[in-house]
Formats: sequence, C-alpha cells, structure tokens
Amino acid sequence: MTSNLIHTKNYTELGECYQLVLPLSLEGLVPDNDSVRLLSHELEELDYSLLYQAYSAKGRNPAVGPKTMFKILTYAYSQNIYSSRKIETACRRDINFMWLLAGQKAPDHSTIARFRTGFLAEACEDLFYQIVRRLAAMGEISKETVFIDGTKLEACANKYTFVWKKSVGKWEEKMFSKIETAISLINQEYMQSFTITKENRTSDLKKIMDFLDHYCRENGICFVYGRGKRKSDHQRYHELFRRFLDRQLLYDLHHSRFGDRNSYSKTDVDATFMHMKDGHMRNAQLKPGYNVQIGVDSEYIVAADIFSDRNDVWTLVPFLKRMEQKLGFKYPSVTADSGYESEEGYEFLKENGQIPYIKPQTYEKWKKRSFKKDISKRENMVYDKDTDHYTCHAGKLLNPIFIKNQKSKSGYKSEVTVYECEDCSDCPYKDKCTKSKGNKRLYVSKDFIAKRQESYENIKSDTGIKYRMNRSIQVEGAFGVLKSDYEFQRFLLRGKTKVKLEFLLLSLGYNINKLHAKIQANRTESHLFEVKTA
Repeated sequence: MTSNLIHTKNYTELGECYQLVLPLSLEGLVPDNDSVRLLSHELEELDYSLLYQAYSAKGRNPAVGPKTMFKILTYAYSQNIYSSRKIETACRRDINFMWLLAGQKAPDHSTIARFRTGFLAEACEDLFYQIVRRLAAMGEISKETVFIDGTKLEACANKYTFVWKKSVGKWEEKMFSKIETAISLINQEYMQSFTITKENRTSDLKKIMDFLDHYCRENGICFVYGRGKRKSDHQRYHELFRRFLDRQLLYDLHHSRFGDRNSYSKTDVDATFMHMKDGHMRNAQLKPGYNVQIGVDSEYIVAADIFSDRNDVWTLVPFLKRMEQKLGFKYPSVTADSGYESEEGYEFLKENGQIPYIKPQTYEKWKKRSFKKDISKRENMVYDKDTDHYTCHAGKLLNPIFIKNQKSKSGYKSEVTVYECEDCSDCPYKDKCTKSKGNKRLYVSKDFIAKRQESYENIKSDTGIKYRMNRSIQVEGAFGVLKSDYEFQRFLLRGKTKVKLEFLLLSLGYNINKLHAKIQANRTESHLFEVKTA
C-alpha cells in the first residue's frame, strides 16, 4: 500500500519513531586523536582582530562567528574540499564539521563564498604567519635554512582568452600609420595643423575628436544611418577617428594590464600564459596560470606567495623580502635549485648575510664528458688572473677589449667583460670553437662567476649535500602532496589577491595535517632527514 506521505518534504513522517541513543553530544563521536581537534585548538589561540575589522560595527551579528567560519574553511581545505557548495554539504552531513560548528546552524554556500572572498581576503595572510610563528615557538621549525621552490598552477580562466603583448604592439603600429594618413587628410579639409606622436597618441586623438565634435555642432551637421542614406565627409571623418580613439583606448588598457608580462587572460587579467606540464604526455601545454612560490622548513610551509612572472629567477628576491618581513626573523641560509640562480640573487643574499646553497645552472652539464671536451667553453680554457686573459685550445690569447654594462628588468646593474681572441683566421680548431666569421669572443661576468663558484663549493660540502637532499624531499614533496593527494591543480577564484588567499588556506590545512602526522608518529621537533651512507 502506497502512502500519500511519499511526497512530503519532511521525511521523518515516512517511518516510525526512532529510539534516541545516548550520548546526544557530538563530543563522543569525534575520535580523541582526530586532526579536527588539533586544528580547532591551534586556530583558537590566534589573534583575529584584523578579521573582525572587516565586519561593520553596524547591523546584525553573523549567524556563524568569523572564528568558526575560518576554522570551517581551513578544515575544508585540509580535507580536499574547496567548493563553497560542497563545504555547505559537509557542514550539514559531516560530524567533524558539525563539531566545529558547536551547535550553530550550517552556513549557506553564499555565506561561505562571501566570507572567503570578502571578509577573509585581508586577514588570511596574517593568520597564516601567526600559525607559522606558533610552530616556531613550539620548536617545530629549525630556523636553520629554508627550501624554496615554485610550481605553476592553472588559473580559473579559459585557455583561449589570451592577449599577447607582441601582437598588440604590432596592430597598434599598423593603426598609427593609418592615423597619420587620416590626419593629413583632415588637415587639408579643415585647414588645420594636427599632429600625432607615439608618446601622446591618445591625447592627440582626443583633441582631434573634440575639434570634430565642435565643428559638427557649430555647422549643424546631422548624422544619418541605415541603408540608402549617404553619409557626409564630416560624418565619415568623425566615425573614423572615433574608431581610432576607441581602439587606442583598448590598446592602452592592454598595456596597463601587461606590466612586465608578455601576455594575460581576458577572464583573469592577473593570470599569465605559462607552460603547464599537467598532461599525461607532460608536453608543456600553454595555459593561463600563476607561479606559486613556497618556502619549506622542517616539512612545514613557512612562506607562500603568488607571482605572475613565469621565470623563478625574478621571484627570489621579492619572495625572501616578503618572507623576512612576515616571519620576523631571517634564515641564515637559503637552499634552492638552479632555476633561481642569478647575479642579482647572489648579491642580495650576500648583502643580507645569507649563505647561498643554489645549484648552478651548468651543474649537470659540468659532469658530462661532452662538456669537458668542448673547446669553445670558457671553463675548458686556461685563465691567468694576473694578466687577465684566457688561453684557448690552440694556445692563442683572448684579451679583454671592453666592458659591457647591463641592466635587468628589475633594475639591477652588472658588468660583463668581453674577451676577444688575437687571431682566429688560420686556426684549425675554429669550426669547433666558434660559429662567428670573426674572432672568438667570450662574455664573462666576473662577479657572477665568483659568486657561482662560492655557491658551488657550498652545495658540495657535507651540509650542502644534506640540504640538497632535504630540498628534494621537503619542498618538492610538499608540492607533490598538494597537487596529487590534495588534488589541487587549478584555482577556483580569480584575481591575484583571491588566488593567494586560496593557496594560503591550502597551506594552512597542509601545516595542520603535517603537525598532526608528526604528533601521531612521534616525530615532533624533527627537522632534517639524514643522508644515507650505505
């Protein structure tokens, strides 16, 4: 017999009364060693004053307190739950989330999304570094060295929404030549002397448009539209320069968004098109994304930042400055891979009193037999420091001819000494030594070579070998856990600020889970893995 109650919204009416089983409290349903208890304890002691400042003093109090909302979000990210709708579902069904709510009503997905992007945006970074400082106070962080690495994560943007700086510049130059031709015509038509320059092209076009608007109004020229209507020359000039101005304003907008980048996405203007090795063939697909940088110490993420630059080398200095500012202390040494090597980075570490453990970019090449037999390489030539010259394979001297000054895009100035061989015309080894039609030249940055050699000696020491091994385990292992175990390979939010917020939440959850794992495995206050000798 089918009951009419089958269509009711209250499903408790479909069955008999259930016997209540004690205890009614959720306290007994959450295991004593569950990570949610540790998370609640660690987040309870933080200073939330910056978060509460985001709330207005007027109006009603939120249904769920900001502290509880932050706990829910952090725990959700630690459990691979990122969608606001899935977090809402977890708050209604998952015992651990109910325990965090402590009897409060489960928040709506819109409330969760509004809290994450609106209220938490400014305070999340402060809360993250509070946790890191708590770990340091507990002795969980060594403060000995920091392992730095980066990865590229896909942005929440369509891969076909790209805008290329080179393409914009090309079309802008083509339009400029058309504008010059059109200006010469209106100068003849209206007896004017308008000019346009590349530096002030937008303001020059606005002056012309103001003149055409004023002329049409003064002479009562009516614009016509539609089929069978013949436009006057005045209307044609007006529409032509309106198109020029609108197009130029669009180009100006593109340039303002580019900055130092060569591309951006229309969907997420802060995202840059980068090569992503996320396919099964790892063939470096070009997608909009962000360069995520982290610093790891004792298996914990102690610093995290988001960059739009594709190259890691330009992120090292600003990342270290930001980390020192937020942590309140300075690491005596920095360990990174070859992607961070630059003269500017070495100089910054030297001035900052930090020891570099950075693998040279040519480290792997130096080991190869082909490199050692390559007579064209500077490393395989004899250098005399007293006379400042190199001796090539044929026994001829390469003397310094001039010093070349260079300036990086960050403003760092460096000197490059150019050496040229005395005569390569009759050399039997010229084909193997240089492809130049003239004499062999070497471009040598003496400061960079000296700093590279120092870092090379550092990584070859016992401490350097230990740091390099731990860098592979700790920082690359952290990215492996985040991308594979946590399945976080694409951001859900748009904009650099929101993307950074999302990754900080992920890092917070990672640190809590790591602390929980260490406590359960009796590995607390363990910092470095030992090098296996057997």
